[in-house]
Amino acid sequence: MRLALFDLDHTLLPIDSDHTWGVFTTELGWNDPAVFSQRNDEFYAHYQAGTLDIHDYVRFATQAARERGAVEAARAHDRYMDEVIRPRITPEAQALVQSHQRAGDMVMIVTATNEFVTRPIAQAFGVSELIAVELARDSTGWITGEIQGTPSFREGKVIRVAQWLAQQGLEWGDVEMSFYSDSMNDLPLLEKAHHPVATNPDARLRQLATERGWRILELFQE
Repeated sequence: MRLALFDLDHTLLPIDSDHTWGVFTTELGWNDPAVFSQRNDEFYAHYQAGTLDIHDYVRFATQAARERGAVEAARAHDRYMDEVIRPRITPEAQALVQSHQRAGDMVMIVTATNEFVTRPIAQAFGVSELIAVELARDSTGWITGEIQGTPSFREGKVIRVAQWLAQQGLEWGDVEMSFYSDSMNDLPLLEKAHHPVATNPDARLRQLATERGWRILELFQE
């Protein structure tokens, strides 16, 4: 089996979908603008630096939606897709995904952003297989702010892909894998890939990719 795995934020999208969802909900009046903006930016800086506590971040990032409830949150996400995400799905990114699909590859998005934010985005790309941070749910089926299972972040992406392979009755040796990512946070999975592609890479990943002779892809200008 050939696998084509894609990170999402700053890889297929020229934005961070989790960060912009927070901005969007603040514009809806769900958060105190000054407090939320400061904390959101702090978490994003930790992500870029590789020091993010994913559990703390998910509690923070899901709080507004949790308090609003499933129906209102879903309506807001529909607007978010129309106003923020779809205008930023570039023809180049869509064509890259489709080229792997036409080649018969199993295409999957593997992201550290949570499933509530990203599942509709994966669907907009025409990708049915998504590995994202899975959210724990209460007795009503609504999200609690905690993470279910291993978060797909840093080394967790390798664990989650391995779990997915096992569910298919496969091991690493049974697949030929490409992985596209912009971030040094994804180094563990990039190193597992037969074909690592540094896509719109951050400075640290660009340097490493250059040193190792990995392909560097400039999919868009941010």
